Amino acid sequence: MYQDAAVLAVFLLVYSAVSSPVEQSRLSGPILFASAGLLLGPQALGLLNLNVSGEVLRTLAEATLALVLFTDAANADFSTVRRNVRIPERLLLIGLPLTIVLGFLLAEVVFPGFDPLELALLAAMLAPTDAALGKPVVTNSDVPATMREALNVESGLNDGICVPVVLILLGLAVGTRIEGQTMTHMVRVVAEQIGIGLVVGLALTGCAALLLRTAVKLNWISENWMEVPAVALATACFATAQTIGGSGFIASFAGGLMVSWLAPRRKHELLRGAESIGEMLAFATWVVFGTIALGQLAGRLTFSVVLYAVLSLTVIRMLPVLLSLVGTDMSIAQRLFIGWFGPRGLASIVFGILVFDEHLPGNDTLMVVVVCTVLLSVIAHGVTANPLVAALGARKSVTVHEG
Repeated sequence: MYQDAAVLAVFLLVYSAVSSPVEQSRLSGPILFASAGLLLGPQALGLLNLNVSGEVLRTLAEATLALVLFTDAANADFSTVRRNVRIPERLLLIGLPLTIVLGFLLAEVVFPGFDPLELALLAAMLAPTDAALGKPVVTNSDVPATMREALNVESGLNDGICVPVVLILLGLAVGTRIEGQTMTHMVRVVAEQIGIGLVVGLALTGCAALLLRTAVKLNWISENWMEVPAVALATACFATAQTIGGSGFIASFAGGLMVSWLAPRRKHELLRGAESIGEMLAFATWVVFGTIALGQLAGRLTFSVVLYAVLSLTVIRMLPVLLSLVGTDMSIAQRLFIGWFGPRGLASIVFGILVFDEHLPGNDTLMVVVVCTVLLSVIAHGVTANPLVAALGARKSVTVHEG
C-alpha cells in the first residue's frame, strides 16, 4: 500500500514539474499516465500493485468524467454556444445516432456470428466522445470558437444521451423483463435519464448560486474555502441525479453551463480548485487503466479487434460527422477536424464496466475491443492534437491574411 502511494506520488511530482512542455508536445497526460501504469504495474516492473476492483475503477472514472464535464461546461463561452447551437445540435441529433447505427452495421461485418444486441451495445459504448481527452483542442484559441464550443457541447452531452441507450440494450441483452410495451419502456428510460439530469443540474446550480451570492455579500466564505463550492456542486449534481434515476453526466454538464451563464466573470476563480482535482482524478484513472486494463490485452488482441478499433476512430466517427454537418458554412477541412477529434475515453470505460458486470456471452471480446479502442484513441488523439491544431491555426491565419 505505502509503496504504491510512494510510486504514484513521485511520478505525479515529476509530471507536475514538466506538465507545461508535455502539454505542448506530441505527448499528453493520459498517454504518460496510462503508460506509467502499464510500465510500473505487475505486467512489467512490478513496482505498482494496485488492488482495484472493476467497481472502484468505474467509480473513479465516473467521478473524473463528472468533474471534467462540469468544469468544461462552466468554462464554455455561453454566448458562442447560443449563437452556434445548430452545430452541436446536428452532431448530437444526427451524428450520434448515425454513429451508433454505422458502428452496429460494421460490427456485424467484423464480428459475424455475435449476438446482434451485444454488437449494438458495443456500438453504443464507443459512440460518446471524451471531454478530458479532447481538452487540448477545446481550450486552444487557434481552433475557431465555433468549433471549440461545438466539440465541447457534443462531448458534454453525448455520453449522457448514450446512458439510456446502453441501459436499454443491456436490459434486452441479459433478458431483463421489461414492464409494459418495449417502446414505452424505452421512451420512459430516455426521458427519465435526460429529463431528471437536466432538472437536477439546473435546479441545484440555481440554488447554489443564490446561496453563494448571499454568502459573498455577507463575507461568510473563508479564503481557504473559495475553491470548494464548485467541487461540491459538481459532485452534488452527479450523485443526486444518479440517486433518483437520472443521468449524472447530463446533470454535471447542465450545471456547468448554468455556472457559465450565471457567473461569467468570476468563473475561472471559482473553478480553479475543481480543475485541479479533475486533473488529479484523471491521473489516477489513467494510471489504474494502464495498470489493470492494458495488461489484459496481452494475448487477446486479434485482427478483428484492432480493425474495429481503427474503424471506430475513423469511419464510424468521421462519416456521420461529415454527413451531419452538410449544409453548414464549415469547410471540408473543418468538418474533418471535428470528425477526427472524437476521442474515446472515460465514458466508454464506464459503459464497458457496466456491461462486463453482466457476464454476457461475448464479454471478453467486448471488453478487449473497448480497451483497445480507448488505448488507440489516447495515443492517436494525444499525438495529433497539437500538430493538427497548429495546422488549423496556420490555415486560419493564411485565410485571414488573404482576406
